[in-house]
Amino acid sequence: MDSLRTAKAAVSPRASFLSGLKTGSGLAVASFLLAVSFGAISTSQGWGHLAPVICSMAVFSGSAQFALLATLGSGGGIAGAVTSAALINSRFIPMGIAVAGDLRGGRFRRALEGQAVVDGSWAAAHLGGGRFDRYLLFGATAIQWPAWVAGTALGVVVSPDPDLLHRLGLDVLTPALFVALLFDEVRRERINRLPALLGAALAAGLIVFLPAGPALVGAALAALVALFRAPASPPARAESTEEANRAEAAGQAEETDRADKAVHPVHSDEEVAR
Repeated sequence: MDSLRTAKAAVSPRASFLSGLKTGSGLAVASFLLAVSFGAISTSQGWGHLAPVICSMAVFSGSAQFALLATLGSGGGIAGAVTSAALINSRFIPMGIAVAGDLRGGRFRRALEGQAVVDGSWAAAHLGGGRFDRYLLFGATAIQWPAWVAGTALGVVVSPDPDLLHRLGLDVLTPALFVALLFDEVRRERINRLPALLGAALAAGLIVFLPAGPALVGAALAALVALFRAPASPPARAESTEEANRAEAAGQAEETDRADKAVHPVHSDEEVAR
């Protein structure tokens, strides 16, 4: 498993970006179809033609945007709609903290790179051990954003029946892709298995009493288990790396001493007297 992560980390930035485009293409298809539904519903609620597209360009979050639709559609005010969307998007705070160590540059550049942190890209770019492939993250998001905006524009222009995707069964594409990413993450790291199973159990139990959204938020608490199950292998690897560095430094010092002796040979007292 460690060798697999090392191989991933050694891939060139261009190859990682192209891999991200490939990984994100499936997510982009699902995003496009879901965005068509968002554009159609928002138009039917009187958003007009421009507001839905601008919202998709700026927010770029299906869950938050549908929360806006649901709140406004049920008679809630702007403040309540924005608050519900902000609460849903608060998940990006721990996600951003997790990936912050792999971003580069100053504050502005890091903030700009952080815009690539979306659910599917974040999960696909995880290398394990709390490390992320930033170029794969960029590639996966680079193909999803235009698909999301284009799908919204198509939904606004064509205005299909908002329930069309549900009747065709296409609304299961996004959950299916996330389940596939979850299985891959669980397969790569054993430490993730307990939180995944606990989260599934919590979701199955809470869905009986709560709507899907709050049930999923409650199930996300299972991720806290990982805080108390930190793997012991990284410190060992760190210690071995430190020992290897010390050995390499000692070897370089010995080579330097030999080179100095070759240039300035040390003579014995008898040789000096002669």
